[in-house]
Amino acid sequence: MDVQSKLEILADAAKYDASCASSGTEKRHSADGRGIGSTEGAGICHSYAPDGRCISLLKILLTNACMFDCRYCINRSSSNVRRARFTVQEVVDLTLDFYKRNYIEGLFLSSGIIRSPDYTMEQLVLVARTLRVEHGFRGYIHLKTIPDAAPELVAEAGLHADRLSINIELPTETGLKTLAPEKDVRAIRRTMGDLRVRLEEATEEKRRSVRAPRFAPAGQSTQMIVGADGASDRTILDTSANLYGSYRLKRVYYSAFSPIPEASASLPLAAPPLLREHRLYQADWLLRFYGFTVDEIAPASGMLPLDIDPKLAWALQHRDRFPLDLNRASREELLRVPGLGTKSVERILSARRFRLVRSDDLARLRVPVGKVLPFVVLPDHRPATRLLDGERLVERLRPPARQLELGL
Repeated sequence: MDVQSKLEILADAAKYDASCASSGTEKRHSADGRGIGSTEGAGICHSYAPDGRCISLLKILLTNACMFDCRYCINRSSSNVRRARFTVQEVVDLTLDFYKRNYIEGLFLSSGIIRSPDYTMEQLVLVARTLRVEHGFRGYIHLKTIPDAAPELVAEAGLHADRLSINIELPTETGLKTLAPEKDVRAIRRTMGDLRVRLEEATEEKRRSVRAPRFAPAGQSTQMIVGADGASDRTILDTSANLYGSYRLKRVYYSAFSPIPEASASLPLAAPPLLREHRLYQADWLLRFYGFTVDEIAPASGMLPLDIDPKLAWALQHRDRFPLDLNRASREELLRVPGLGTKSVERILSARRFRLVRSDDLARLRVPVGKVLPFVVLPDHRPATRLLDGERLVERLRPPARQLELGL
């Protein structure tokens, strides 16, 4: 099988890993001889670096063959899919060729598990080591960590990769035992714990000496599949909060379950709404940057509402806390106002050091006026009591429906 055929198979097989998410740009290429670079092509995806830059990555699997038979995975051992495997040198050559043509700025490399966790991890590390040491590659590298791989292999991976990640897969141990009986949640968490310790040691060494070796400076992340089992949004968010607190992850990614051919009867027949995945990301953002807790975000039903975002849902359930005086409220209070993000709050705090913020100022501060005004008091604005208390407020603030998927 030639490299192009392998690339088509192994790039497609890698698309299910959401921890390298696309930024969604327009398609551009230089195939007609004009310009340099491309935003499309097999294996090219777009992700965000820790400093907020959008970067293009070559996103592939080393192989889609796997010794495990996880029921939710298209690449499980019992799946009837075309198999392929890159050699280490082929991945190195592809990465360098794409990089020199300005198609990519880095590599995202994962793999099915073959022979053993140690052997698979060794192959991934060899790719990264060859790129860094033999070719002086300075682009971004994200490696998937194989659970139960030898600690010394994980330690070496961190020396060459910018980010390491290990997928928790499902939010509960019961769900993992049911759908992926060969995987051990304790092994996954043990590897996460080891990574946290090594990251903290590297940070401390960096404080003591600027010459200290780098170790996965972009930290570690994980992914959970949403909708493959019966876990509620509350359960998923509880697991995320635990992961952030226990292992100081940089990011938990949520991936809506996608029905696969010849699937097990234990899996749902249809994918969950894509909007559910979106609401989980919004709730996750509230946990990490807005000071909310899971108890505040997740309703008693356990499921986030799909028609409105989690912050607006919380505000509508706590109308007694509003309206807030925009010129007197603390940063923590302002972060709970629907429509106000972290950046707009900082702009408001900065502006009000010089004078009172008025209605006309909100647009200049890039604040969504229609969403914010029902919840704040300004020198020239006070929302009518009947508006804040009325049921029509929900209808007014609910975003218009739009088609996300055909569902055919």
